[in-house]
Amino acid sequence: MADYDKTKVVALLNHILEAELAGTVRYTHYSFMIFGYNRIPISSWLRGQATESLGHAQQAGELITSLGEHPSLSIGPLLETHKHDVGDILREALENERAGLQLYKDLLAAVEGKSVFLEEYARQMVFQEETHLFEVDKMLRKPGDLASVT
Repeated sequence: MADYDKTKVVALLNHILEAELAGTVRYTHYSFMIFGYNRIPISSWLRGQATESLGHAQQAGELITSLGEHPSLSIGPLLETHKHDVGDILREALENERAGLQLYKDLLAAVEGKSVFLEEYARQMVFQEETHLFEVDKMLRKPGDLASVT
């Protein structure tokens, strides 16, 4: 059925699962650490990102079991920088989104032209992660700045 390296694909999906679970915890933590006038919309956005990360983790886990394999019970790295300025939090989020994007690109490279199902999944996830990068980049800009911060 599969023309791709199943072991490699499952390993990538497990890395994705772990990274997305870490994203759930990280974004939830960030949402607690927002203070000031813009707390409510920023905390809400961060909690939405946490919910989305959990959905992505669940999707990766379902794919792993669909492939007849066992999903990881591990979680990706959770580093506490103790920087809780909104800009610092968004820059950390940007780094984590880039890492997640790379995992999905690696998965796409592993299945491209070999599994329409997995290729479409990877493409959709690359699209979503790139969208997040654009969103965070815009949030880091000063009002009126059109140039990317990245």
